[in-house]
Amino acid sequence: MTLFEDLKWRGLIKDITSPELEEKLNQGGLTFYIGTDPTADSMHIGHLSSFLISKRLKDGGHHPILLVGGGTGLIGDPKATSERDMKSKEEVLKNFEGLKKQAESLFGFEVVNNLDWYKDINVVDYLRDYGKYFTINYMLDKDIIRRRLESGISYTEFSYMILQALDFLHLHKTRGCNMQVAGSDQWGNITAGVDLIKKATGDTVYAFTMPLVTDSHGVKFGKSEGNALWLDKNKTSSYELYQFLVNVEDSMVIDYLKIYTFLSKEEIEKYAEINEKEPHLRIAHKKLAEEIITFLHGHLEYEKAVHISDALFKGNIKDLSEEELEMALKNMESFEVASNINLVDLLVNTNILSSKREAREFIKNASISVNGEKITDLDFLVNKENALYHKYTVIRKGKKKYYVIKLR
Repeated sequence: MTLFEDLKWRGLIKDITSPELEEKLNQGGLTFYIGTDPTADSMHIGHLSSFLISKRLKDGGHHPILLVGGGTGLIGDPKATSERDMKSKEEVLKNFEGLKKQAESLFGFEVVNNLDWYKDINVVDYLRDYGKYFTINYMLDKDIIRRRLESGISYTEFSYMILQALDFLHLHKTRGCNMQVAGSDQWGNITAGVDLIKKATGDTVYAFTMPLVTDSHGVKFGKSEGNALWLDKNKTSSYELYQFLVNVEDSMVIDYLKIYTFLSKEEIEKYAEINEKEPHLRIAHKKLAEEIITFLHGHLEYEKAVHISDALFKGNIKDLSEEELEMALKNMESFEVASNINLVDLLVNTNILSSKREAREFIKNASISVNGEKITDLDFLVNKENALYHKYTVIRKGKKKYYVIKLR
């Protein structure tokens, strides 16, 4: 397959600005940029698909530039529903440094900051040199602006489109950048850049968008109750990432293999066949987790995530190192109780079980484990002496439900 055909097969191209782009992509030699604003000090898995496509383009002979918007991050890209909260200059700078370091480490891309050219533009030059190319009718016709007209949009966010177009023009003039790649929600902004360059220089440049990665319900991939899956392992551990990935929907896992891995078409089709016949084995899901975690954090981190998962599944919690145990406990429901408490009382006082009768039944049936040991003694005391690493007491109810007990 050609590069363009591969990108289409993987579902990575939604809109293109010109039919000529297919040949341009296949030939190589384009300098392109992809941008993100520093809303946090780490990228999340939603960003990863964008930057992986940049690697695919680089491998296809194109030159990538990553723009981290230290300037646009102070303004805020318009959301579909409401105005963004403005971040302080200090927070934006901190986030920029975090993203720059992460992008250089993961991808080796050149990183630029649009604040470097915004800071030299005064308001009169901005209006004369850039604003004159944009009519209000043109800007109002953009989808994101239309959707915000009823609820209201500030002039600040309304102007974001011009700034992003200015970025493309600046990179075109100074670095020969002739293509922009972005998520499909950026179509209005990137076409504004293409049009600005045409008007200001007469040059033809290109752009294409990628579909936003979602689950089967249209929820952005990697978002759970407002929490992102971060690429920084200190914010989202490899174990947490593994748990998320091995539990993605069966109907979506092959799409994610296409988007998030560099497996060949033949390999992915093999996993599609396995997933169709035996989805309960999670073979495709585990491969997805292996590919993503290994790419981000290395194979040892992937093996660590598998080890933690296996230990919890089998109830062998004592096999975990203190570091691994802390990873495993991070999102478990936790309770603080007094030391030297009877297990029956603990189970009832924490509402792990509803009554002493139920607690006694669970214990008698060997359905309660403490730190990996099945307990059948109704007089068993939970105290600091039998805590793991003198810190943690882990209660397992049945086969899957875990609780962390912090002893006072």
